Amino acid sequence: MNGEHIEVSSFCPPAHSCNDWIGPPDRYSNLRPIIFYVPKNESSLEQRLREFRQETQMWNQQFWANQNVSFQQGKEEFIYSRLKAKGLQTRDETGRKITLNAEEMADFYKEFLSKNFKKHMCYNRDWYKRNFTITFLMGQVALERALRRLVWKETNNGN
Repeated sequence: MNGEHIEVSSFCPPAHSCNDWIGPPDRYSNLRPIIFYVPKNESSLEQRLREFRQETQMWNQQFWANQNVSFQQGKEEFIYSRLKAKGLQTRDETGRKITLNAEEMADFYKEFLSKNFKKHMCYNRDWYKRNFTITFLMGQVALERALRRLVWKETNNGN
């Protein structure tokens, strides 16, 4: 799964919508994709903000999809190896999955977090950088819009 492209929900808002839409959770990442509204008179700064938000969403989507798939695979392998070491099958005589207790699973969670510590640190660093950039661009867009309204009012009031 690492590096593979994962298909995102095909959710599509109505064509006449003038707002961002939030879709249903993705089955791999558990994140809700955002379909960004593109206004007809979008400025180059607004476009830059929207495109960076879309890029960040895809980056985030890819990270969590890969991470969640890796987690599930690791968890299944861990359970299988522990059950095998106990001489047990993965299912009981009625066909139900055999599980491990919370203490045994804590070993897996601790190992998984330790093994992925550096990856999570890099993700968090990049996430904060991206959010700072988005916040900065949003401030610039708000200022641009305020100035545009001010200029519009001045030209329409005959000043």
